[in-house]
Amino acid sequence: MSTPSAPSRPARAPAARPTRRPTPARAPHPPDARWRAVAERDASADGRFVYSVATTGVYCRPGCPSRRPREEHVAFHDTPADAERAGFRACLRCLPAGPPAAVRDANQITALCRLLDAPTPPGLAELGRAAGRSAYHVQRVFKAATGVTPREYAAERRAERLRASLGAATSVTEAAFDAGFSGLGRFYEATDRALGMTPSAFRAGGALESIRYAFGVSSLGEVLVAVTARGVCAVFLGDDREALRADLARRFPRANLARADDALAATVSELVSLVEEPARATTLPLDVRGTAFQLRVWRALSEIPPGEIRSYLELARAAGVPRAVRAVAGACGANPVSVVIPCHRVVRGDGDLSGYRWGVERKRALLVRERGAASPPRRGPNG
Repeated sequence: MSTPSAPSRPARAPAARPTRRPTPARAPHPPDARWRAVAERDASADGRFVYSVATTGVYCRPGCPSRRPREEHVAFHDTPADAERAGFRACLRCLPAGPPAAVRDANQITALCRLLDAPTPPGLAELGRAAGRSAYHVQRVFKAATGVTPREYAAERRAERLRASLGAATSVTEAAFDAGFSGLGRFYEATDRALGMTPSAFRAGGALESIRYAFGVSSLGEVLVAVTARGVCAVFLGDDREALRADLARRFPRANLARADDALAATVSELVSLVEEPARATTLPLDVRGTAFQLRVWRALSEIPPGEIRSYLELARAAGVPRAVRAVAGACGANPVSVVIPCHRVVRGDGDLSGYRWGVERKRALLVRERGAASPPRRGPNG
């Protein structure tokens, strides 16, 4: 006789799954990358996300200079609005609810440039008051953004007005006052620096300025040397004399070019010797003209010791413009006096020698000669 089976239990309904919280929108960076940006105070990540700190109730930009929080207290939010909906308030130091610092600085620089464009530009203290910052802060931010100081920028803008005024005014005196000069003394001093010639010569299209030039022959090819009454204004290297002369005419379109082989024989000999031994020093006077930014870069180039090289980034740092690497490379390419101002001592970050106006092989030869042996040139103190 079979034992009756126990009554079956009713089937248990499956347990309800807890409702899942909505997945937040994906952030521009994974959490580990975002924390790394916070830990390194990476200002380049500003505007991409914000982070909040549970112990303070505050949210900040990744580049906030405040004391770094502990990672376990940090949460990330795609936008400031997300952080505020979560109950956090904006940091009063980095102001994360507003535009990123780079944008604020750019807007501020634009406003300062407008002030400096005035016929009588304000001084540094006045610029600081207009920006609501210290004069030191204005100087630092302006130079980092433009590559020149406010004073140098104002001088360059005045030089531009000066060139325009000399071309349009009926007299030199009229041009002086149109350009914003209060007296002729400072006007003539400024024209000498900005134009490299007298105002009357410039008004005549530069025809009154004479540039003498001559050729020499080096082991690296032809060398064109050009001089003004003030000093050497061009040293070009190449293979074809006509091409070098055409290059000189393009660079000085208003000058009266005159070949003077005999008169410049000693100068040419000195510069050909410099090509053969580029580590030598020369005392020849120079008459190099460029923007305030270019002159700053050329000064930094001249400070690189023979036998050493720098990357464009290292040169930009030495010139005080670490963010303007491309502009620094452009200034190197515009160097009018090759070898004398040693732009051949600057290379790419990976050590590649490309980018020399007169040819990579000439650049390589100059560097090897400076070292005195066929071995790679040594890097500077930062490389």
